[in-house]
Parts: sequence; C-alpha cells; structure tokens
Amino acid sequence: MINSIVRAVPPVAVIGRVVAFLVVSGLSLAVAGRSALGWIGLLVLAMVGATIWTAHRVLGPVARMVEVVITVLAAAGLALSTAGPDAGQASAAMLPYLPVPVLTATFRRRRKEVIGLLALAGVLLAAAGLADARLRTLEYAVTCLEWLVLTSLVASIAGLQRQSLLARGNQPQPYAEATRLLTQLRGVARQLPGATLDPGGLAEHLIEDLKAIAPVMRTAVLSASGGGRLVVLAQHGADRVAWETALDTESAVADAWASQQAHTSTRSQTHSMTGDPGEMSALVVPLVAGVRTVGLVVVETDTPGAYPPHIVAKVVAIAAPAALRLEAALLFDEVRSLATTEERQRLAREIHDGVAQELVMVGYGIDNAIAVLPDADAAADDLRALRGEVTRVITELRLSLFELRSEVDRYGGLTAAIADYARTVGASAGLRVHLSLDESTARLPAAVEAELLRIAQEAITNARKHAGAENLWVTCAVDPPFAQVEVSDDGRGITDPQPGGRYGLAIMAERAERIRGRLEITPRVPNGTTVAVVLGSAPRRGSV
Repeated sequence: MINSIVRAVPPVAVIGRVVAFLVVSGLSLAVAGRSALGWIGLLVLAMVGATIWTAHRVLGPVARMVEVVITVLAAAGLALSTAGPDAGQASAAMLPYLPVPVLTATFRRRRKEVIGLLALAGVLLAAAGLADARLRTLEYAVTCLEWLVLTSLVASIAGLQRQSLLARGNQPQPYAEATRLLTQLRGVARQLPGATLDPGGLAEHLIEDLKAIAPVMRTAVLSASGGGRLVVLAQHGADRVAWETALDTESAVADAWASQQAHTSTRSQTHSMTGDPGEMSALVVPLVAGVRTVGLVVVETDTPGAYPPHIVAKVVAIAAPAALRLEAALLFDEVRSLATTEERQRLAREIHDGVAQELVMVGYGIDNAIAVLPDADAAADDLRALRGEVTRVITELRLSLFELRSEVDRYGGLTAAIADYARTVGASAGLRVHLSLDESTARLPAAVEAELLRIAQEAITNARKHAGAENLWVTCAVDPPFAQVEVSDDGRGITDPQPGGRYGLAIMAERAERIRGRLEITPRVPNGTTVAVVLGSAPRRGSV
C-alpha cells in the first residue's frame, strides 16, 4: 500500500511543495516569530495529505482545497498577530504557498478545480478582511490582490506550457525528426537537376573528371551494399578488371575502406593483347563524407609507378566533394526504394484483404447457385461461364500479388528472383519455361536490380497474357556493371514494337532509361517476340 502510494507521487510535486514550504516557513518565522509555529504545523499536515493523494480523483482535489484554506487562514492569522502597518507584510509571508495547489491542479488538467481554488482563495481573503477591522487596510488588500493575480498568471502560463509539451509529445520525436528531414530533402530534390540525385550518373561524372588528371586505363566507382560487399556504380576501361569487392579480405580495396586513406599498389600481369609480362599500378581512394565511407574510386594503368604523391593528392581533391554528392544521391535512392517497397506491400495487402476476398465470395455464391439449378438449365450454363471468368480474374489477382511482393533480396540475387517469377507464371499459364542464368558474385546497386526485376516481370506477364505462346525463354546475365535480361516467346508476335504503342512497353522503356539501360524489342524467328534490356557494355571474356 505504502509503496504504491509512493510510486504514484510525482517527484516534481514533492520538490515543489518542500521548496515552497521552506520559503513560507522562513518568512513567517522572520515576521511573526514563534506565533507562526502553529500555522506552520497545520500547513505541514495539509502539505503531506495533498502530496500523498495528488493523483486521487476525489481526495486529491479535497486535499488541495484544504491547502488553500489553511494558506489563506494562516496569512490572515499572521496579519492579525502583527496588526498595524505591518499586516500586509505578515500576510505576504504565507501567501507564496498559494500557487502550489493551484499549479498542481493545472498540471493535473483540472481547469474547473483551478478556477474553484482561485475563487475560494479570493473569497476567504476578502471574508477575512471584512470580518476583522484590523485587516481593513490598503496594504493588506493590495497584498492579497497581488498574490491572487500572480497565482492566476502562473497557472495560465503553466497551462499553456503544458499544452505545448503535450503537442510535442503526441508527435513521436523520431517521426518528427524524419518529417523535418524528408521535408528538407523534398525541397532540395526539387531544386536540383535530376541527374545530380542519380548515383550512377554522379559516378560517371567522377570518372570523367579523373580521366583528365590521372593516367587511367581502367577505373570504377564502388559503393557499399548488403552482405559486406561493394557494388559497381560505374566503370570505364577496354578490359574488365576483376577487382575484389569483398570487404572482409586482405586487399587494397578493403584497406582503403577501413582506413579511409588512399592506397597504391603494384601487381604483375600478363598483357591481354601481346601476352608479355608486365606490371600494373592501381590507386584506391575512399569517398568519405564526414566520418562515413560511402564509396571507393579505383583507377588502374599498365604503367608502373603511375600514381606518385602529387597525382594521389589531385585524385583525393576531386574525390572529397564528390563523396558528399554521392552520399546524398545514395540516401535519396534508398529513401525512394524503401518508399516504393512499402507502397507495393501496402497495395498487395489491400488487394488481398479487399477485392480478392470479395471475388472469392462471389465465386462461392455462383457455385451455390449452380448447385440448386438443374444441369440442363440455360441459366446454369451462363453461371458456369461466369464462374470460369471469376476464376480467371482471381488467378490474375494472385499473380499480381505475387509480382507486388517479389523483391530481389528475398531470393539473394537478381537471377534467382527472375527465375522464381518465370517458373510461377509459367506453371499457372501452362508455359514451358527455359532458363539461362549467369550471375557473378558481385551485385548491382539495389535500385538497379529492382528496376531490372520489374522489367522482366512485365515482359513475362505480356508473354503470358497476349502472346498465346507455348514456350518461354528467359536469359539473365549479370556481371556488374554489365547486365542483360532477355525474355522470348514463340507466340503470335507483337504488331507494334515501339514502346509508345502500349502502356506496358512504355513503362519498361521508362524503367530502362532510369537506370541508363537500353530496351530492345525485336521479332523472334520464326515467330514470337524478344524483349531485352541491356545495362552497360558486355565484358570481354578471357581478359584480365
């Protein structure tokens, strides 16, 4: 019982009462001497009761009312004990305690109680002045009025402050901060050209700048991805360079990432054209924004010692401002990707819980109606046809839900996600699916993988819906920054292969353009259609 009471008492209420009590006790003893001890004792009893029952719905208001009564009577009693010109000063020694019960009621959100306590204090002070001629002085009246007004102002200010705190508390701080930052991001995104928030475009601009100041035969800009690996944002060079993109290995890339310092290295190589042995120089420069490494720039050339300190300093000078721009673009890309994923999941939930369930119930209703009709009834034949159409629509919705919920990370890679979707759609449509998958251990940026998956899904869906095909060939090759996804069918072909001819083709073209890819729609020989999206340039096989 005692423990529960102690836990219910706010510490601020206890501290406030104790401080106010010590103030009025000291003033009262200084003004009235030992004659104030009785009033101080009564105030102690009222204070203890009000503190213990602060949160009680009935006893709390009663205890605060007793505090006000004792405070006013003590003020009048001290004034009477020192009747004369010091009566007002004596009453002022006890009245500083008056705001305590009023403020307590204010923070308990009891507006009517606050008004009642102020009215009670005013009536008692006036009654004391009228009841005894010794208190009918201007000084006593002014002192009482001052403290009533001061208490009212303090209660009003406290109430406004509490409303402000509640308004802030109703909006969780993480969400409030996120709202502020996203609002700023939206404003910045509207002011900047579109390319400045594209990580791949920024990486390509950085490569062009590097080619003007340093010997570069092969170069790439890398950024972090899941699984402790790096993804290639942009790459330049006649030959493909097999950089080690794992951050948990011993390599110049991993060292530069961890130390946030530029690293140079030299290694032996065999020239890809002549077959002669030689040495290759490499420079790895981290892209550091603040205290965070957001990416790496790797440049290589076949000339030994091609990166002396002054060249390294130039590359670092260009990389430093580029790091901040790249971080902003990567963050913006991540926010957009998260928002898109969340919206797709929300749409999937609404379709599943809404129209899909309703269509299932319609199908059950048609089944019940068919069951009570004779088999030869013409209406039964119409209902069976309608039931078949409802079944077809439900199948379409299920495939749409599967498409909305498909994400690359759920499968561990782009080719696995495309293959699973192709198998599922092929099984539902009776298509023979032929898969050709080739994916390196390196990953494309998450946003690029998501766009390639959606393009493949749209192409596979078009083949199922419109082609009337029997076979579906899906080819997927990923070797960052190169990627190619190709979907072919042996159906009736497409009459208008231009992206603007159909809405689905236009969407695929927009997605390909967003990731700087090429969408190619061509007839398949002898019949059918081939839809391919190509990203980057195909690497030379057998090169370094």
